[in-house]
Amino acid sequence: MGRIFYNLSVIVISTLLYETSNVCSTTNHSSYYNVSEILEHLIDGYDVRLRPKFGAKKPLVVDIDIIIASFDAISEVNMDYTITMYLNQYWRDERLEYGDGRADQQMTLTGDFADKIWVPDTFFANDKNSFLHQVTESNKMIRLGGDGSIAYGMRFTTTLACMMDLHYYPLDIQNCTIEIESYGYPMEEIEMRWRVGKNSIVGTKNVQLPQFSLVNYNTLSTIQVLASGRYQRLSLSFLLKRHIGYFVFQTFLPCILIVMLSWVSFWISHEATSARVNLGITTVLTMTTISTGVRASLPRISYVKAIDIYLVMCFVFVFVALLEYAAVNYFFWGARAKMKKKNRNKSTKAGFHPTRVQTDSSRLSVNGAVVVLEDQKLSDEPEIETTDFGGEINPYLPREREERDHMLRHNTRVNTNNNHAEFHGNHEVENTARLRRPSGYAVKGKSQRDRKMLVNIRQRAKDIKSKLPEVKDVNNIDKYSRLMFPLLFLIFNAWYWVYYSVLSNMAVTADGQV
Repeated sequence: MGRIFYNLSVIVISTLLYETSNVCSTTNHSSYYNVSEILEHLIDGYDVRLRPKFGAKKPLVVDIDIIIASFDAISEVNMDYTITMYLNQYWRDERLEYGDGRADQQMTLTGDFADKIWVPDTFFANDKNSFLHQVTESNKMIRLGGDGSIAYGMRFTTTLACMMDLHYYPLDIQNCTIEIESYGYPMEEIEMRWRVGKNSIVGTKNVQLPQFSLVNYNTLSTIQVLASGRYQRLSLSFLLKRHIGYFVFQTFLPCILIVMLSWVSFWISHEATSARVNLGITTVLTMTTISTGVRASLPRISYVKAIDIYLVMCFVFVFVALLEYAAVNYFFWGARAKMKKKNRNKSTKAGFHPTRVQTDSSRLSVNGAVVVLEDQKLSDEPEIETTDFGGEINPYLPREREERDHMLRHNTRVNTNNNHAEFHGNHEVENTARLRRPSGYAVKGKSQRDRKMLVNIRQRAKDIKSKLPEVKDVNNIDKYSRLMFPLLFLIFNAWYWVYYSVLSNMAVTADGQV
């Protein structure tokens, strides 16, 4: 009896479980059938061309919130930035009410359903390029409430224009925005607004950028007046402060080291010409290379940037260091030339020492004295040997000697009887000799006006030269440069960093955004 009772119990329980499963399956199929039927009923006769509340006096309200996924890139050359975000839009369409009309009664549908209902024609006014993510499916979502409320979300990446002010670059703070607006509906038909004000923006605390830090953000609502009407525009502005660390190691520190390297020439002897010139030219070319590399990463803008001032001043320092050696060299060799000329004048006033001549091809008689001129090879300082034939020794003046040397260098022939030519009181050659004046005595091809201009220029040059301080020891120039160059460069750096740091912070404070 017990075994028979056990078998009957198993049969009854199995029958009950089978009937229960059939009831649940029927219920699920009925539920799916009911939802599909609801959706079909909602879109039956639905006109996607007409917005909700079409013809009403009040505009349709569209609320918006944004979730920031990441800042991908910021380009100073193209004046734009790339951002990935989630854009959610909320509105109510009475034509899509279902069930009991409760807002908590919601259905989540795929993005394809958005093609069957009306959605706002939202666009980004400062957009350059955008794309919707498609992996693994199109990143769109529709959530439909029982009271006709709709939440429409999508995930996409967009490149937006950002007109940057680079006056303080790289100590700058930029303000980049997202401009959201309805493309076709004016504000009389659609009113766009942030869903919960500034709290409508989510994810800003997790934003990380390689060259910037997000200092602050703000939400705005403005009205754009165009030829086609007045449009509501929502703006999200990001205040981005640039990190200076990259530029310190890539630009500022190399420039400082190059300028300091140019000062090494002040400790090198002024007689080591090749060493000092090579060092100066190397530092100048290195500064040119650094400046070219920095400008390659910036747009071609007309105004002067902060980094331009620093690069130009560093270039000026290394260039002036090169010119300093030119001044040292000028004063050094100028002093030697003056000393040599002074010694030559002293020897001229003291008298002339006769020099033996190799040949007697030319003899001139001056007041009874026979003057022998060197014909084949002239020394650096031509001397005159005179032989007294009862006459008085009458050596030529230095200028006259130069005339005679010039005559002999140009192969002027002096035809004489018995190799003698008689000079009268005015030293002109008669009959037997013809002397030609050198061409340097006359300025050929120059007008009177040009000669006056040259005279004025020479006179001014002499005046400027006379006003220059007399340098007795050229080593003093290097000594003063060792002190003045580092001091001036230190003063410039102190002014530069304080000035642009303060101005940058003042500009941000004036905007009232921090």
